[in-house]
Amino acid sequence: MLLILPLHNQVKAQENEVDASRPTNLYTQINTVFEYQHHESGGEVYGTRINVQYTFDPDNLILVEFPLLYNADTDKFGLSDTRIRYFHAAKRDISKTLIAIAPYADISIPTGSFENGLGTSTWSLSAGVVAGLALSEKIALFPGIGYVHITEPSDYDGDSHNGINLQTNMSVKFNQRSFVFINPIVTILNDTIWSGEFNYNYMAKPGKLKLNIGYFPIFTNDIHTIRTGATFYF
Repeated sequence: MLLILPLHNQVKAQENEVDASRPTNLYTQINTVFEYQHHESGGEVYGTRINVQYTFDPDNLILVEFPLLYNADTDKFGLSDTRIRYFHAAKRDISKTLIAIAPYADISIPTGSFENGLGTSTWSLSAGVVAGLALSEKIALFPGIGYVHITEPSDYDGDSHNGINLQTNMSVKFNQRSFVFINPIVTILNDTIWSGEFNYNYMAKPGKLKLNIGYFPIFTNDIHTIRTGATFYF
């Protein structure tokens, strides 16, 4: 028997199809988070991070991120480094396990002031690929590898660097509304930098609003960041 939903139920079903537990699923969205950074060497930075993502179609996305931060040591507030990212889901549903292949390009622009403790004074350029691996209905892996180039700093002495970035992002779904990302990250430049992402997400309003809280440490540099906020889907 063919079941035809009323129009308003069809629209509601489409809205509820947002599955943000898989990073290779692309959606137009706005993310706003409060961020607090603690530096073990001394210093605290906090503020808000606004992240806008726009999908041209289900397989192509561009992201622009604007952090507005306050450095307690320098008593300065302003724009930190801006990020632009392009993500393309080149292949989907290749097999039952291999659900996606997605190349990306990522640029960090030194719009923040290094003297005020709000920026790095370097450009960071990265390009790579992420694979989606469905281990079960609730657990998926999104390992990625990328080439990284960091330019010479403009405001202090230093050299440019080239290296690779490795990640093993695991997504664990608890139910239809809540999931967690666990993502150890290794960046190999002149030195090896260990970092990670541990991010809990709850879909407060399916297809419309997601809440999240996360811990984003850079273990090598003893920098610990907590972010909490909301994502609005369109």
